[in-house]
Amino acid sequence: MTPPSLSRRRALRLGGLALPVIAAPTALTGCGTAVGAGGDGTLRVAQPTDPTTLDPHKQGDMVSMNVLINIFDTLTTRDVRGRLAARLATSWEPRSRTVWRFRLRRGVRFHNGEEFDADAVKFSIERVLDPKTRSPIVELRYVTSVRVVDRHTVDVHTTLHDPILPAKLSLFGGVIVPPKYLADVGDAAFAKRPVGTGPFVFQSFRRDRELRLRANHRHFHGSPGADRLVFRALPNPASALAALQSDEVDLVTGLTPDAARQLSGYAGVELESHRGVRTAYLNLDTTSGPLRDRRVRQALNHAVDVPLLIKAVLDGKAREVPAMLPRGVVGFDGSIEPFRRSVRTARRLLAEAGHPHGLTTTLAASNDDAQVAEAISGLLDRAGIRARVDLLDPGTFSARLTSDNRHALGPIYLAASTAWTLDGASMVQSNVRHDRRQSRWVSKEADRLIDAEELSMDPEDRQRAFTALQRLIKREAPFVPLYQQDIILARTTRVRWTPVVNGSLAMESAEVRT
Repeated sequence: MTPPSLSRRRALRLGGLALPVIAAPTALTGCGTAVGAGGDGTLRVAQPTDPTTLDPHKQGDMVSMNVLINIFDTLTTRDVRGRLAARLATSWEPRSRTVWRFRLRRGVRFHNGEEFDADAVKFSIERVLDPKTRSPIVELRYVTSVRVVDRHTVDVHTTLHDPILPAKLSLFGGVIVPPKYLADVGDAAFAKRPVGTGPFVFQSFRRDRELRLRANHRHFHGSPGADRLVFRALPNPASALAALQSDEVDLVTGLTPDAARQLSGYAGVELESHRGVRTAYLNLDTTSGPLRDRRVRQALNHAVDVPLLIKAVLDGKAREVPAMLPRGVVGFDGSIEPFRRSVRTARRLLAEAGHPHGLTTTLAASNDDAQVAEAISGLLDRAGIRARVDLLDPGTFSARLTSDNRHALGPIYLAASTAWTLDGASMVQSNVRHDRRQSRWVSKEADRLIDAEELSMDPEDRQRAFTALQRLIKREAPFVPLYQQDIILARTTRVRWTPVVNGSLAMESAEVRT
């Protein structure tokens, strides 16, 4: 079957700005049908990059976690419908305002035969908290210690009440590692040959080549659907799509809408779009320069036509976010409307703020988000806001984003966060309260509302705090909320898999046709 023509599309234009498109890879211009991987039960998955490390407590990014969640288990998990479910912990309950009790699964062993028990949970959580570990995981900020009640029960102690601690243990902070093995081999060797309790067992890792795992047939959930799992780093979308069409990989993740569109119509290749919670926004430095004026910040919100951005750049595969919290997470309030998009209103607000002829600024972004950043710059330009785009390689962007210098990315930067706990606290925990790592907004009321939603035991009180916070964010405009993007996958017809809404690549449920 001859695939449809992938001749270069006409460049999209927003605000007079031509947006680049990715040229179709030459490897995709011929005939072809995906024929499977020789019937050997191997599932091959492409991600944009390799994991930064295989030590789960020393990483804090989804690309690394996507690999590690297959090697390790967490105390809790999310099912395909996004509901919190049991994993290594079978049940949990608050014993007091500052104590959560977790009862643990029995009969579980690490891949090396070491037994999973309460001591392993205590060791793992306290290892994350130990300054010597230098863990970037911040979700367990209120945890002080873990007390072993008995061999299969632990109490997690906190300084203040943490209402969503069980959800925080469903990914990063909840990974359990083997204490005896770590003591024997040390951190460096552990990162080279990790041992977990997960559905797949580590085999080998050749950076920039592939990471290989094999099925753990003794896993407490039974054998996974694939006999072997291989991760490949393919940072270029065109190369990833070419590898899929040439049967080098079975599943391509992390696709942009434009890259996915290029593969539409090929025999043996399925494109899928699933609802996601990864949310993009502009962070504004409200502490200096023109952005100290609320009217200027509101002008940016009126100027960025998010519905047009979604339609023209994201192929409709996203949903507008009105006030930072995405739909589908605890705390979202659907009664809050997004800003009305109006260039006229934006120009009026700028004039009232003393900028009748507009203003000049910079917009920093990762190279991975170049197309969106250029489009936003074009939209701002229509309102007289001349935002020069400063593109950085992903590593540099990430380093500046997480540095102690809150001004390292300039007055405006484009970022995205995944509310992987499916609670609104994950979306705003680092960038609202004035003393948090990425905050560039000083507001006593915002601080009070963050404390209320993070610490309240009453779900209704938490919702009231979230609603008030979203209204405050809309009024004071310290951000330009943009959209929550769909999870876009391309796969061969030999694979069946449904991702969790938080975007993690837990592949044990994938079905591979051999």
